[in-house]
Amino acid sequence: MPDDVWFVVAATVLIVFGGLFAAVDAALTTVSMARVEDMVKEQRPGAVRLARVLDARGTYVGLAVLMRVVCETASVALAALVATDLFGVGWGLLATIFGMAVVSYIAIGVGPRTLGRQHAYTIGLASAIFLQGIGILLKPLTRLLILLGNAVTPGKGFRNGPFATEVELREVVDLAEASGVVAADERRMIQSVFDLGDTNAREVMVPRPEMIWIEADKTAAQAMNLAVRSGHSRIPVIGENPDDIVGVVYLKDLVAGGGSMSAPASDFMRDAEFIPDSKPLDRVLADMQRTRNHMALLVDEYGGIAGLVTIEDVLEEIVGEISDEYDVDEVAPVEDLGDGHYRVSARLSVEDLGELFGLDIDDDEVDTVGGLLGLELGRVPLPGARVDSHGLRLVAEGGPNRRGRQRIITVLVDRLDAPEDEADGDDPHRDDAHGDDERGDRGRRDGGHRKEAHRKNGHRKDRHSDRTGDTEYSMSTQPSTRSEDRT
Repeated sequence: MPDDVWFVVAATVLIVFGGLFAAVDAALTTVSMARVEDMVKEQRPGAVRLARVLDARGTYVGLAVLMRVVCETASVALAALVATDLFGVGWGLLATIFGMAVVSYIAIGVGPRTLGRQHAYTIGLASAIFLQGIGILLKPLTRLLILLGNAVTPGKGFRNGPFATEVELREVVDLAEASGVVAADERRMIQSVFDLGDTNAREVMVPRPEMIWIEADKTAAQAMNLAVRSGHSRIPVIGENPDDIVGVVYLKDLVAGGGSMSAPASDFMRDAEFIPDSKPLDRVLADMQRTRNHMALLVDEYGGIAGLVTIEDVLEEIVGEISDEYDVDEVAPVEDLGDGHYRVSARLSVEDLGELFGLDIDDDEVDTVGGLLGLELGRVPLPGARVDSHGLRLVAEGGPNRRGRQRIITVLVDRLDAPEDEADGDDPHRDDAHGDDERGDRGRRDGGHRKEAHRKNGHRKDRHSDRTGDTEYSMSTQPSTRSEDRT
């Protein structure tokens, strides 16, 4: 009987140590190396040792798991000796299985792991010196067990243990926001960095119809006048047509060139950079940084110019919209008019429109609200056109541009179950310019036509500019304008 008492005491002590190693395991997998480096700079006790442990995190996590398993297994064996001595082999083993399962789950599985995550840095700092000591003593055994584990594990083994994936990092960022460690804007920017690789240049570009360009045979004075009027510091120079981009003229070069203003604009232009419109934004940003070029022309799959993208367009995908005192004529992507009514940009993506009303709008034919209007009407939408689609009422707004062409800029959107303000026959938003409503006739694009609607362009500012001195020149919201109309 005295031996049974000692066995019970030893099993209890082993359970306590097993719980401690479980807490250490959870703490080591939770702590951040960046946070520990800050602790080292602050000269926190134990921070240097913890940093060394994290340098070989996989090895020490495996060591903590090994010690937990040893303690847990030994405690079960000792409990089995006591139980079989008291109740016999059959009932004793049954009591040991059920009893130790409950004790291990509570005292080793749940409680210590929760404490390890809640107090990860405190436990990590306190346990670093003991882990290093045990690691030195059991280093040969630890390496042998890692080799055996990698040998029986399918696939290639990892020398330093498991590592975090992008999905796990995203989850950590979300948890950090939920716990108040990072703000909502910070979380959004961090997630946007991950999304750069999944977003292509076409989704953020200034589309071709809204580009400002100048012919190569125009004079430098005309190019400068166009730059001042349009508010661009960089203007593409074309040859025979807008698909024939021969270079880019910079306002700074025109001002500081010192040449004759009657000389052709092509004398001042620089080489243009061409990239595929499917290129991921992270690679676009890296190339722009490497070449010190802030604007690139996008080429579609048919070899034509699809649009252009600037470094500001890429940065706005991370930090959000960038506005200054010159951005006064831009259309907000979404304007809440109250009572479930919204005014949205014609370039707002259909996915964002669906999120606004809690709907799933997934149409492979179009990407933007303006494109959805055209698809439902079966023709080019004009200001005043009205369609019903996906349970929503859409009414186009806009007017003539500088060339006198009618163009929709914004769209009024509300749910179909909203009360009608006027009878259908007197509805001022009904498009009667082309006869009967043709929204039942869904016109389809020819295969050779380029889709000019883009998924995220509703959130983009209409610009293809950069800073010149202390002034940022922004693109107006007007569509494409030839140089002879602006000079």
